Amino acid sequence: MNEQIDPSPRTGRPAYREVYQRLAVQIRELQDHLGGLPSPEEAADIWNDICIQEAHHSTAIEGNTLVLQEVEQLLERGLAVGNRELREYLEVKGYADAARWVYEQSAGPSEWSNADRLLTLADVRMVHHKAMRPVWEAAPHPFAAEREAPGAFREHEIRPFQGGMTPVTWPLIPAETAAWVTDADSLDPDSPNFLEQLAALHCRFEQIHPFIDGNGRAGRLVLNLILVRLGYPPAVIYKRDRDRYLRALRRADAGDPGMLGDLLARAVLDNLHRYVIPAVAGPARMVPLSALASPDLKIPALRAAAARGRLKATRGPDGQWRSSRQWVEEYRTGRWRRS
Repeated sequence: MNEQIDPSPRTGRPAYREVYQRLAVQIRELQDHLGGLPSPEEAADIWNDICIQEAHHSTAIEGNTLVLQEVEQLLERGLAVGNRELREYLEVKGYADAARWVYEQSAGPSEWSNADRLLTLADVRMVHHKAMRPVWEAAPHPFAAEREAPGAFREHEIRPFQGGMTPVTWPLIPAETAAWVTDADSLDPDSPNFLEQLAALHCRFEQIHPFIDGNGRAGRLVLNLILVRLGYPPAVIYKRDRDRYLRALRRADAGDPGMLGDLLARAVLDNLHRYVIPAVAGPARMVPLSALASPDLKIPALRAAAARGRLKATRGPDGQWRSSRQWVEEYRTGRWRRS
């Protein structure tokens, strides 16, 4: 991999490698001290919240116009509120169906996976089938042949995309996708370059473009399938980051996956702190301050209190402050008492 330019002087963000290290340390803590990812049965509400966020933002990246509240009503109550085209509701429903199947893999291999492999061609096709089947039944792709239904590889050529990327010619798709799955099996989550390996793999999936439609959605779902099977929370790319995501993909197309790796690492950290750690950490568990923040005690305030010794906390070798819910509650009570 090429060395990345440290973006911190311009953006105030830490360098890519620092973000990767932070994620690696906190994933080890999750797996070694907090019992790893909770299963969907153990923490159904947490996984449902992640599903709603992912279904909304990932489909919005592709142009879906449902707002978050409409997605919540659709997925939690089965209500198609708003005045949208049927296709848009079915896009969200299909994506959520596929995401839930992906999340189930965090509990262990299913009938669709081989215990000796991280990923199979059947997994890839299953994800695409689940994501695209509902909308396809109502509004199939206008140029699709009968053999190009959800879960089946395309048999059409696709024009080059903006930026110059040309998808793989369709006769090569089965072989190229099989090679891609082999590359996925060789991922090394213990490598310091794991996030860039994952970013390059995600980029290559989009270059292959194995299906006639829904490749962006399928690519992000398969990315999350890999993550949860390795014990990582899924990554949600927010619609506000769409332009940065597309720029990062173009840079990865040119051989530099650093920007995309950084985006993925931050997305995983966000779900780790927002959803996973609060679900698995007891009141006395030491966790990063970002997992303990609340509307009345934001991260900068907690960090300042820890640095001044007002909040019981320790600073780890990765530079991150850690405290517990119990200590934060003690600080909050004492803070209001002093006020």
